[in-house]
Amino acid sequence: MPQKNIVAGVDVGSTKVAVVIGEVRSKGELDLIGVGECPSAGLRKGIIVDIEHTARAIKTAVEQAERMSGVEMASAYVGVTGPHISSVNNRGVVAVAGPDREISPEDTYRVLEAAKVIALPADRQILHVLPREFVVDGYDGVVDPVGMSGSRLEVDTHIVTAATSALQNLVKSVHRAGLEVQDLILNPLASAEAAVLPAERELGAALVDIGGGTTELAVLDRGGLWFTSVVPVGGDHITSDMAVGLRTPLANAERIKREHGCVLAALMPDSADIEVESMGGQRRLVSRRFIASIIEPRVQEIFSLVKNEIKRSGYKALLPGGVILTGGVAMMDGITHLAAEELGLPVRVGTPVGIGGLSDMVDTPRYATGIGLLQYGTRMTEGEVPVGKPVWGDVFSRFRSWFKDMMGV
Repeated sequence: MPQKNIVAGVDVGSTKVAVVIGEVRSKGELDLIGVGECPSAGLRKGIIVDIEHTARAIKTAVEQAERMSGVEMASAYVGVTGPHISSVNNRGVVAVAGPDREISPEDTYRVLEAAKVIALPADRQILHVLPREFVVDGYDGVVDPVGMSGSRLEVDTHIVTAATSALQNLVKSVHRAGLEVQDLILNPLASAEAAVLPAERELGAALVDIGGGTTELAVLDRGGLWFTSVVPVGGDHITSDMAVGLRTPLANAERIKREHGCVLAALMPDSADIEVESMGGQRRLVSRRFIASIIEPRVQEIFSLVKNEIKRSGYKALLPGGVILTGGVAMMDGITHLAAEELGLPVRVGTPVGIGGLSDMVDTPRYATGIGLLQYGTRMTEGEVPVGKPVWGDVFSRFRSWFKDMMGV
C-alpha cells in the first residue's frame, strides 16, 4: 500500500493510548484500516510523568495497529492535553500590501503572524493560532478574506499555548516509540473534528470530552474554535471515589464503573444488586443505586466546572447546537440527563462520523480524539481547512533541532 495514502493518529491519554491508522482514498474519503490500544501507565492528569512507560505503551499500541492494517507506521498526528493548556484571544492588524488592494494569502499569513505577538513566559509555547473572524476595512464576520478588496485587514484569533516541557516530553515519548510527529493537535480540537456536526459548529456548540485524567472543553461558533479549556478532573476521580466508597481495589472499582456505572441514582432500582469484592477478598452485595450515589456528585462537579469555564470564556450566545459529550465517561448511563440538568442545554453523546472501513470498531465516544486526529490530518493534507487550522510558525523546526541535539544526529 503506498505510504502517501496512509495517515495515523496517536491519542496519548491518562487511561489508554489509542493508535489509529487510516487510508485516504482518491476523493479524500477516509477508511479506518487499523486500531491499537494499550493501558497508559506513564501519565497523570494528562501530563507525562514517566517517559519510558509512555513510550512502551505507545509502541505496543502501534504494533497492534500495524498488525491489523498491514502497514508500517513512520509518523503520526499526536493529540495534546493536560491542565498546562491555556488560551488567550488576540487581534492582529496589517495594511494590505498589493497595489490593487486585493487581499492575498500572504496578507492573511502576515496578519496571523501579527496576532501571534503576545507576551509569553519562557516556559510556554504557542500550540495553535486559530482565526475566529477576519475584519476588512471595519466590516467584521469575514471567514476567508482572500480575493476581497480592502486596505486594512484585521483578524480576531484564539491562541492556544502549552508548557514547553510538557510538549517536549510528549514528542520525546513518541520519538522513542519509533515514530516521527507530523503535528501536535489539541485533543478537543481533534474530538470536535470527529464528533461535532457542521451545522452544530455553525450555530454554536460546546464539545466536552471527559477522559481519564482531564475534562476538555471546546466552544465552537461559525464553523471554528472560539474557546478551549482543560479541567484536571476526569473519570479516574470517579474510580477513586468508588474505590473508597465501596472499599474495593482500584481495578475492581474501574471494572464496576464501566460495567454497572450510572450517573443518576434516581434511575436505579434498589433491588438491582451486584457483587463487590472488598480489600480483604470478601464479597458482598451492593445496590446499583448506592453505586450511582457515589458517582453522581463527582459527575455533577465535572459539569459544574465545565459551566464555569463556559462563563469564563465570555461567550454570550445561547449555544443552540447544544453540548456534545465524548470520552470514556460519556458512555455511562444517565450522563445526558445529568449534563442537560447541570448545563441547561440540549446534550447528546458524540461518536466519530464520516469514516469508512473498520468504523464499527470505533463507534464509541472513547475514540473521538483518535479518529479526529486522522480526519484533521487528512484535511490538512488535502488542503482543506479543519475546524481550527493551526498556524505553526517555527514550532516544529525547534522540536526537530532539539531532538537532533538530544540524539546526536
